[in-house]
Amino acid sequence: MASDLLSIAASGAKAARLALDVTAQNIANASSEGYVRRSLRLDELASSGGIGQVGDVSLSGVRLGSVVRNADMFRQAEVRRTGADAARGQAEVAGLENIQTAVEQSNVYPSIVKFEAALQQLASDPVDPSLRSSVIEAARTVTRTMNIASTSLDAAGTGMRFEAADGVSQVNQIAAELARVNLRLARASDASSDQTALLDQRDMLLERMSKYADVSTTIAADHTVEVRLGGTSGPAIVTGGTSDTLNMTTAANGTISFAVGVTSAAISGGELAGKAQALIKLDDVRNRLNTVAARLISTVNTAQANGVDLDGIAGTSLFSGTDAATIGLNFEDGRKITTAPAGAGANSRDASNLTALRNSLATADPAGAMDAVIFDISGTVAGRTVTRDALDTIAGNARIALSAQAGVNLDQEAANLIRYQQAFQASGKAIQVASNIFDTLIALR
Repeated sequence: MASDLLSIAASGAKAARLALDVTAQNIANASSEGYVRRSLRLDELASSGGIGQVGDVSLSGVRLGSVVRNADMFRQAEVRRTGADAARGQAEVAGLENIQTAVEQSNVYPSIVKFEAALQQLASDPVDPSLRSSVIEAARTVTRTMNIASTSLDAAGTGMRFEAADGVSQVNQIAAELARVNLRLARASDASSDQTALLDQRDMLLERMSKYADVSTTIAADHTVEVRLGGTSGPAIVTGGTSDTLNMTTAANGTISFAVGVTSAAISGGELAGKAQALIKLDDVRNRLNTVAARLISTVNTAQANGVDLDGIAGTSLFSGTDAATIGLNFEDGRKITTAPAGAGANSRDASNLTALRNSLATADPAGAMDAVIFDISGTVAGRTVTRDALDTIAGNARIALSAQAGVNLDQEAANLIRYQQAFQASGKAIQVASNIFDTLIALR
């Protein structure tokens, strides 16, 4: 019996020491990115009797069953899914805010309003040189603000495409690393420390990839992972030990699309999707800005062609170009503004052509159209911000739920240290008792 007690106590001491090792590992890696809390699974070590023992007595101590990774695949998938949604919302709002800034800070709307106001003032005295100069300066401001708005939108689009291209590079790097992890997982021993570390790395890489795109995963029996982009029916970017390449294509209008290899990928989550959505909105805003510019150019130039200037000469176009990027002034001499109708003499105070221009501008309403563009982008930013905040909350809750199950709680680990230390000391005491009994038996002989 003494030898049985000794082996039981020894197995208990070994199990307690292993538990202390695991606890220390958890504490040491409490702040390590991607680390999943470990715990021991202990199994009773039973025997079916032996010499001098009753057959139904099976007391042989404890043994290590395995080191368990406290990971929940469902919660991890939820973190990836909600994280991809939150990243998409954040990226889209950031892009939309850049668009809003480009449009609002260029002051296109105020410049159009001031141009129309300058025309109204000119109607009070169509031969006044200072009022004509004011119209020219207001027209110059309109062209410059539209040029600035167009350039700023170009810069915003360039920035978003650059960030999207960087995201594509990150996805490809992560995919290549996942393929290497798959190769190592396929060779790792089951329940070994090497395997658990690789599983931590695998899950961390998947979470990082979900920041850029929505991923769908399939875990094989050997713990290797197949990764698809854009949902379960999307193209596979990681299969076993091989990875494909994610590519980005830029269309003529500045919008972007993605493909894995040659297969189109409909990415709907992550930063890449957010940038793509923001670029679609940017294209819409640019088209509407160009429409405003084209309408203003056409309306003013048509009126210019229908009248005569202060010298009684047939008018020429005030604006050049066709859109917000190319609009400019054809002349800077205020005398060339055609306030009088065709056939009028020099220095005519007949402002009927100017009135026709103002009426045409009221019909075309470039200021109203520009105000609608600003209102639309502002409303879109406000709506998407609410959505982003809601998605952030959902993603945060998912991370908290995963952390509660898989994260390291230092208070709990501190309690485990005391618990396993006491277990180790108790097993040591049992070993001492076994030794004393053995010595007593020897002395009795």
